[in-house]
Amino acid sequence: MMKRRAFIALLGGAAAAWPLAARAQQTIPVVGFVYTGPGQQTSSEAAPFVTAFQQGLREVGFIEGQNVAVEYRWPGGQYDRLPALAAELVHRQVAVVVGNTPLAMAAKTATATIPIVFFTGTDPVKLGLVASFNRPGGNATGVSFWSAALDAKRLGLLHELLPQATAIAAIVNPNFLTTAGQLKDLQDAARALGQQIHILQASTEGELDRAFATLAQQRPNALIVAAAPFFTARRKELVALADRNRIAAIYSWREFPAAGGLMSYGASFTDVFRQVGVYTGRILKGEKPADLPVLQPTKFELIINAKTAKSLGLQIPDRLLAIADEVIE
Repeated sequence: MMKRRAFIALLGGAAAAWPLAARAQQTIPVVGFVYTGPGQQTSSEAAPFVTAFQQGLREVGFIEGQNVAVEYRWPGGQYDRLPALAAELVHRQVAVVVGNTPLAMAAKTATATIPIVFFTGTDPVKLGLVASFNRPGGNATGVSFWSAALDAKRLGLLHELLPQATAIAAIVNPNFLTTAGQLKDLQDAARALGQQIHILQASTEGELDRAFATLAQQRPNALIVAAAPFFTARRKELVALADRNRIAAIYSWREFPAAGGLMSYGASFTDVFRQVGVYTGRILKGEKPADLPVLQPTKFELIINAKTAKSLGLQIPDRLLAIADEVIE
């Protein structure tokens, strides 16, 4: 009899504990993280940025696997998948959706209530993601690193490296959101420096090959690879093409010189992801995206690959070496 009573008591206690355990599990917020930035082809290539995002979460008290869960999605540069991924995360009722410009726009279409934290190289106001930088309004905020707006600065750095250069080529993706602005900035900067700028366009693998075939015929002094996710995903191919054509090139992200490219200038992408993690954590704590101003990076990096410069027969000026954040030997 006692054994029966004990068994019933144990069963009743376990049954009472199950809903409590389930409720406890449900209180852990879930973040949907969709990555399509530099290193977008595999999750392993994105590891430094994921680590930076996790660091940002930790800075505001969230540790993945303890008091927050993160569901990662790796579309591999297939932008046509983003609306479906955004809809999936909205249906999943995640606490926050994190992603780049196209993902944020897809998520904004899919939900007006679930918070969105974006990272974008474009103007989020012009895209309609936010009402203004200081007061975003709505359900989205994030970090705008304005990589597209830095192409004119990259032209200036090339001019310092090659002051006698008169002809510079720039390769742009005509399908990228900010290409028109990029072209205007480049043309204005080239005019101010008294340089000619030759524009090449590519949005497919075949067009990349044709652009570099044209480059081989025109033989400009240097090349700017404009900021665009399509190019970043193919950085190894672009670096190899620049090397084959023996041309000095500058890029948007440090991942290019890390892969053998000559130079890069742009925001620190790991710091951008840390900021995204901080904002995600603040929203999980109850702050509203509408009240969180869109951040802009405070850290920009000049990375120089000295080994590539030597193979091209280039002497890096002392001033560039002095201001470089990293020199890859």
